[in-house]
Amino acid sequence: MKFLPLIVANLGRKKSRTLFTALSILVAFLLYGYLAAVGLAFQLGISLTGNDRLVLRHKVSLVQLLPESYQARLEKMPGVVAVAHATFFGGVYKDPQNFFSQLAVEPERFLALYPEYVLPPEQRAAWLRNRVGAVAGRELADKYGWKVGDRIPLQASIWQPKDGTGTWELELVGIYDGAEAGTDTSQFLFRYDFFDENRVEANGLVGWYVLRVDDAERAPAIARQVDEAFANSSYDDRATTEKAFVQAVVRQVGDVGKILTGILGSVFFTILLVAVNTMIQSVRERANEIAVLKTLGFLNGQVLALVLAESSFLAAAGGLAGLGLAWLLIGQGDPTGGALPRFVLEGKAVLLGCLYIALLGLCAGLLPALWAIRLRISEALRRA
Repeated sequence: MKFLPLIVANLGRKKSRTLFTALSILVAFLLYGYLAAVGLAFQLGISLTGNDRLVLRHKVSLVQLLPESYQARLEKMPGVVAVAHATFFGGVYKDPQNFFSQLAVEPERFLALYPEYVLPPEQRAAWLRNRVGAVAGRELADKYGWKVGDRIPLQASIWQPKDGTGTWELELVGIYDGAEAGTDTSQFLFRYDFFDENRVEANGLVGWYVLRVDDAERAPAIARQVDEAFANSSYDDRATTEKAFVQAVVRQVGDVGKILTGILGSVFFTILLVAVNTMIQSVRERANEIAVLKTLGFLNGQVLALVLAESSFLAAAGGLAGLGLAWLLIGQGDPTGGALPRFVLEGKAVLLGCLYIALLGLCAGLLPALWAIRLRISEALRRA
C-alpha cells in the first residue's frame, strides 16, 4: 500500500487518457452485466424445466394446432401419469409494447403438472368457480400494479371473440408465486373452456400438450411411443422432453450462448488492446524514472509489480464501476418489458466479472512490465 500514491500519481500524469481508458472499461463491464443477465434468463428457462415432463406439439410450429381429443388417448398410454394442454393467446394489454405470455389452460390439470406455481387455496378455488377468471405471476402483477379483483382487458390479435368487440375482458382472481428462485412468474393464465366457447374459429383445437411420465429416465422412450401412437394421424406432431422443447424455442432467436460469448469476446479483446496501449505509452514516457528506481536498488520483481499494480488499479477502477452501474440498472427491471422470464444479475456473475477485471489488469500490464524490467539503466538515462 505504501506505493499507492506513486501508482495514482503515474495514472494522473495524462488525466484525459486515463479517464477515457477507464470509461471504455466501464462500458465493457456494463455490457457484460447486461449480457450476463440476459444469458441467465435464457438458461433459467431451460434449467428449470421438469425432467419428468414431455411436450407434444405440431411438428411444423406452435402456430399449428392439435385436436383436444388427443388428451383422452394420451392419458391411457403406459408411463403417462398426467396430461394438460395449453394454447398461446397473444393478446395486447393497453399497448402493443406490453408483451407477456398469455396461455389458455385447464386450471386443475395445469397446476397439477406445474407444482412450482404456488397459488393460495382460496384463489385456486376462485379460479375454478369463475369462468372469466385468470391468474398472473407475481412479477407480472407487480409490473402492472394488478391486484386480485382487477378487470384485465386483452385486445385480440389472433383469437377474435364471438361478441365482435375484439376485446377479451378477464377478472384477476389469483396471483401465483414461484416455489423456487428462478420460477417463471411472468405468465398470465386463463381458462380454456371460456376461451374455446367464445372464440370465432378453431374450436376444439389446442396449442400443445404437456405430459408427466412415471420415470424421467424413460422420458425419451415414452416420447417415441407417443409419436408412434399418432403416426397415422392427419396432424403431423412430435413429442420431446420439455427441456428440448424450451431449447428449440430459445434457438428460434439463435444460439444465445454463442452469440453472447462472441459479443463479450470481441468487446474484451478490444478493451484489452486499448488498455495495453495506454500502459505501454505510460511506461515508455517514464523510462528515465524507471531507470532511477533501478539505480536506487529496486529489483526487477518490484518494477514488474509496480507496473502490474498500475494496470490492475486502472482495470479495477473502470471494471468495478461498470459492474456496480450494471447492478443498479438491472435492479430497475427488465428493459424488454417482460419478454424475459427473469432479469437479474447473479452474485456468481459479479464474481466472474471481478475475475475478468483481474485478468484484464494483469494482461494489460504484462507486456509493458516486461519491457520495463528489460530496460537498461544506461540506455534510459541517456534518453533523458
